[in-house]
Amino acid sequence: MDPAAKSVVRIPDTFGYWRSPAEARLTTADGVALHAEYLPPSGGEASLAVVVAHGFSGAVERPALRRAAEVFARRAGVVTFSFRGHGRSGGRSTVGDREVLDLDAAVGWARSLGFAKVVTVGFSMGGAVVVRHAALNGGVRAVAAVSAPARWYYMGTVPMRRLHWVVMKPLGRVVGRVGLKTRIDPNEWTDVPLPPVAAAARLTVPLLVVHGDADPYFPLDHPRSLREAAPGGELWIEPGFGHAENAAPEALLERVGEWLTRHA
Repeated sequence: MDPAAKSVVRIPDTFGYWRSPAEARLTTADGVALHAEYLPPSGGEASLAVVVAHGFSGAVERPALRRAAEVFARRAGVVTFSFRGHGRSGGRSTVGDREVLDLDAAVGWARSLGFAKVVTVGFSMGGAVVVRHAALNGGVRAVAAVSAPARWYYMGTVPMRRLHWVVMKPLGRVVGRVGLKTRIDPNEWTDVPLPPVAAAARLTVPLLVVHGDADPYFPLDHPRSLREAAPGGELWIEPGFGHAENAAPEALLERVGEWLTRHA
């Protein structure tokens, strides 16, 4: 294990008892320092690691991400990390563009821990990132995208119009930094990144697309577009499910973990 990592102990938390994960600092290919954690498997396959990518304004220490990590750790080792501009990571968020480098650093750490097989699962923005990473960088066995957008610049819902204000406007970025604890790059994309739907068409590994019919951010044409683009992709439309890791019930996380294990 990374020499900077802490030992694993058990600590109390609001949601019950879970194991405190080992921590590390990772460095991306463009020099950004990331806060990452590793949770050893409590069961399942010892050679498999699940790398989890959170949604916009999430972070390693958020209860929803820790809960997801605990569920996935029943089947495999789990690596979580905070994207640039989030939590205790450095840099500024580019809202899905250079975050591919963050995920690649986390996948590399999982391999350095001795895992022969690595799969990825991402929520919302993280869902877009895991699809793009698998298409552009490869090196993973399977991908699950939960509540992910299919294309950029979508503003068809009130929550997405609010999010665009946070990202694009100076006052919005202040709100993002103070209220959401997320530091956003003020520079607009010079080159538009490969959209998730175009990345899905390039995949050579299994893709699971999971979306709720009660998602307030992205309507069902987004997951359907991802599924249609991906060769052999699988789509789950979940009744009553809202958006991303904060709304994901444990039973759904269990099913996603089982799917990733089976397709690794």
